[in-house]
Formats: sequence, C-alpha cells, structure tokens
Amino acid sequence: MGLALAGCDRQNASAPQGNDTATANAAEPQGQRYPTGRLDRSHAGMPAPTINFEDPEGRPTTMAAFRGRPVLVNLWATWCGPCVVEMPALDALAAREGENLQVVAISQDMDGRRKVTDFFAARRFSALQPYLDSRLDFMMGLRVDTLPTTILYDAEGREVWRMTGMAEWGDTRTTRLLDEAEAG
Repeated sequence: MGLALAGCDRQNASAPQGNDTATANAAEPQGQRYPTGRLDRSHAGMPAPTINFEDPEGRPTTMAAFRGRPVLVNLWATWCGPCVVEMPALDALAAREGENLQVVAISQDMDGRRKVTDFFAARRFSALQPYLDSRLDFMMGLRVDTLPTTILYDAEGREVWRMTGMAEWGDTRTTRLLDEAEAG
C-alpha cells in the first residue's frame, strides 16, 4: 500500500484524465502519516528551465518571474491521489513562509484551466495559486516522470534539490531542507 501512495506515474497523453473526487477519496490517508518522498540532489546547481507555463490568470510566464527569492515548484495534477493529499500541506507551507519562499503549484492537467480552478475553489486554499502546464512541457523538459515532484530553487534560480513523491511540508526534515535555499 505504501508504494501506491509514493507517487503517480506520468499520465499517458492519450488517456483520459480521471475523476478527481474519486481519486481524492481513494488517496485519503485516514489519520495515518503518509510516506515522505525521495530526495534527489543530482540536479543541484542546474538553472531553472525557461519553459512557459500559465500563471493564475492564464497568461504565459516562466521561472524567471520568480527570481530574487527561493521558489518551491510543485508539479501535480488533480487526477493524482498523492498530489491531492499533499496540497493542503503545501498551502499551509505557502501561508507560513509568506515572502520568504514562493510556492508555485504547477498543475499537469491536460483537461484545461477550468478543472484546476474548480479544484482550487472547492478546497479554498489560502495561499496557493493555480498555475498550469497543460502541455506537460515542464515535466518533459525536466524529465520528471512521477507526480508529485517538488523542486526547490534558490533565489538565483538554481536547483537545490527535488523531492519525488509526497512530503510532509511541516515537519522538521523538510524545514531543514527548505533552509538550504538560503544557504546555497
């Protein structure tokens, strides 16, 4: 069962995307702690990609728009159960960190902006905003094949580390890991 929660494989582009309500219910941890992701430092120092994705208003943006402070990029999708479970912790992290850390949740949903904005509206996130990469360019460009994957960039736009699978964004381990963006 732990493997089922570790991450979602990249969805086949020709397959229809699933019902996020059913996925969310199936992925609920029911009071149990979920597993932490796998830390990968093999890309440390690499510059953030120049790939376009959509900002919350649907306009094109890139990672260059976030330069000047650390950025935590979360690649996720509404059809990914572990992603759905992790989102409230990311929202709490974004609210807690404020101006110290920008948390950018980039949906990899191919069904369009409406599905993602409806997902956000239903959950009433206080700090996260709905970014979108419906063509999966971000995932493909970074060779990411598992969701959720979360990447920490320092204020200069260099990768510090990436986490494949869910993480407990309020625990001591991730707090120490996030501090590495300041040290880098």
